[in-house]
Amino acid sequence: MTGAGDGFLAVDSGGSGLRVVVGAVQGAGRAGRESREPVRTGAGGIDPVHFMEQLVPLVRAALPESGVDGLDTAVVGAAGLATLGEALRAELPGALAREFGVRTVALVADAVTAYVGALGARPGAVVAAGTGLIAIGTDLTHWHRADGWGHLLGDCGGGAWIGRAGLEAALRAHDGREAGSARLLVCAQEVFGPALEVPAKVYPRADRAAVLASFAPQVAACAADDPVAAGILRSAARHMADSAAAVCPPDGEPLIALTGGLFKLGDPLVVPLEQALARRLPHARRVAAEGDPLRGSVRIATGLATGSLTLPGDAVLLSVVTATGGGAAGRTADQF
Repeated sequence: MTGAGDGFLAVDSGGSGLRVVVGAVQGAGRAGRESREPVRTGAGGIDPVHFMEQLVPLVRAALPESGVDGLDTAVVGAAGLATLGEALRAELPGALAREFGVRTVALVADAVTAYVGALGARPGAVVAAGTGLIAIGTDLTHWHRADGWGHLLGDCGGGAWIGRAGLEAALRAHDGREAGSARLLVCAQEVFGPALEVPAKVYPRADRAAVLASFAPQVAACAADDPVAAGILRSAARHMADSAAAVCPPDGEPLIALTGGLFKLGDPLVVPLEQALARRLPHARRVAAEGDPLRGSVRIATGLATGSLTLPGDAVLLSVVTATGGGAAGRTADQF
């Protein structure tokens, strides 16, 4: 398809794959598709060629069901965009223009789409927790982020962090060291095999963070009657509250929302987190997340297309490229 239309494309690219929604800016016609294959990340960052190889078939399949004649606006929310997105920023606007006639492209960090999906354009903070963890906040003038440094350097309190701490406690029990957990050792051996085999099941894996995070549910399951497991989750909650406090606006009555699959662990994590947030941020109000990062991409796309976007721009976290007769001109949302 070539030429511009009145439709939008919203994308959520993360560790579990790629999700898209194609829809009309005005009207109810929308269609979605998803791929379970994550976009590759290499030495040059997020691979724009593989991104388009994944994206194009999804969009082509969704367009006939959407009732949209063409695409004018695209919003791409991508995990790793802030630190690994240089090639994607350089290549994607042109690729979308050539393939679908898109004229305006917003490149958005997944933390921002998570925020907008959860709270919309309201001041506050969002803790997004899955395999990793990042907190993001805004006073609607600037964005502020905390953590999101990956499982080797941060993501404190995230799924990989909890799983690693649980496995460490299990191996402490195996060695006879203090602060070990015999209960977690049993769980670790059920999942990974004998203790001596655990390092070989973790270290060589390219998806090491996901492997570590896969043990987080076992930690939560043990928390009710294992003080070590319960202590790990309390520590995770404190880390999350620290990150939320670092980004939450200090004035007014900002909102706080939690989003991401890690919170499916339930009360063993959520209860101590609610307590920690109440201590650290007594002026903020906890609310339920309204939606997920894909909903955030849709909200940004419709706001951008109708000229009603009020979110702050940021060269790394939220930038917009508009095609012109002579090429592409970059701008950020605060210039609208």
